Amino acid sequence: MTENQPRVAFIGTGVMGSSMAGHLLDAGYPLVVHNRTRSKANAVLERGATWADSPGEAAAQADVTITIVGYPHDVSEIYLGGAGILEQARPGSLVIDMTTSTPTLAVTIAERGHERQIDALDAPVSGGDIGAREARLTIMCGGSAEAYQRALPLFEIMGRSVNHLGGPGAGQHTKMANQIKIAGVMLGMVEALAYASAAGLDLAAVHRTLAGGSANSWSWENYVPRILSGDMNPGFFVKHYIKDLRIAIDEAHKMGLELPGLDLAETLYVRLAQETEYEGVSGGDLGTQALWLLYEQDMRAQGQDV
Repeated sequence: MTENQPRVAFIGTGVMGSSMAGHLLDAGYPLVVHNRTRSKANAVLERGATWADSPGEAAAQADVTITIVGYPHDVSEIYLGGAGILEQARPGSLVIDMTTSTPTLAVTIAERGHERQIDALDAPVSGGDIGAREARLTIMCGGSAEAYQRALPLFEIMGRSVNHLGGPGAGQHTKMANQIKIAGVMLGMVEALAYASAAGLDLAAVHRTLAGGSANSWSWENYVPRILSGDMNPGFFVKHYIKDLRIAIDEAHKMGLELPGLDLAETLYVRLAQETEYEGVSGGDLGTQALWLLYEQDMRAQGQDV
């Protein structure tokens, strides 16, 4: 660690945040952390991070504050609420929200930050638990070019593909494009498996075969093995993906776009959350690959052997 490395506050040490914070610790950055459930921060606390009792308290101690929480209302609360991050962060500091949130909220945070001489970036990520753990996230950043350059050394520790897309909100708009694309990929993935199953094919053999051709994708490589082994644990929660799909639908409607594939994906994931349970876990708390369970359920209802 060098003397001029910034002190970083990291808010949100869940499935992805814990790994991301850990990479910053490994790189020698002094780290102060907060999480709504303290026990979920134990892994980084045991490795040398210090604890703060609130997001605002963490930000007050830091040169850079990074957040990755659940929902836009969580982002609004920790940034804009009383004694929140923007109220307590130091003038001249940098705040980076890496939650998938709304472009409108990202713009509001940037404007409020500017009023307090605080730079703000929206920098949502893609790559799930694996990408976070292996430090190969895709990071999509919106905000000023100067703030992006300040953040770039940190981004390069946590991610492999890092891009500046434009002003405030541009990172969130890019993440919505990402989630729309994934919606189509996930539907195609489980429908391919459903077809292969109905045809009596060996799904493991189908997986290996299609992985060698143009039908391959990150999801096909990473999620199908989980499906075939019965692993529905979340790399990314269904309930959070539904949140993302609804943001994308809302933003598309604002732009006058009709995206039927996106609408269908949202309908199916909502059904999964409401109708499905697996090993005592409700559908919303499963990983996005659990969409397969909904197709299995429907196939069985239609008399198909699965």
